Amino acid sequence: MKGLYILLAAIIFTSCQHQSKEDINKAKQASIDSMKVEINKQRVIDSMKTEMAKIKEEQKVESEKVVVVQQPANGQATTTTTTTKKKGWSATAKGAVIGAGVGAATGAIVSKKKGEGAIIGGLAGAALGTGTGAVIDSKNKKKE
Repeated sequence: MKGLYILLAAIIFTSCQHQSKEDINKAKQASIDSMKVEINKQRVIDSMKTEMAKIKEEQKVESEKVVVVQQPANGQATTTTTTTKKKGWSATAKGAVIGAGVGAATGAIVSKKKGEGAIIGGLAGAALGTGTGAVIDSKNKKKE
């Protein structure tokens, strides 16, 4: 009988140690997963900042003044200075980019499989953002 108690105590003792190691491993994995999510968020933010910098540079080039010289029949030349309208992103493009970023971040946070969640969320967000941006574009065209 004494041997049974010793055996039972040994089993309980080893099972408790094993469970605590599993809990520690789960906590470590949760920390690693949260760090990966934050890294992915920062990667999306950095890529959006890079794209916005490119867009601003393109807008500077496009907003330069255009000089047109006309020479009528009487021989006097007239100079007309016009400015080109700034071309920026359409609301559809903005909606797609913003939707993709938010969807990817949300998908990575919510999903157990972070990579798949980010991809699916990014695609779904881009689709919804594109649709919303298209509605905004059509309203802006009606105003003009």
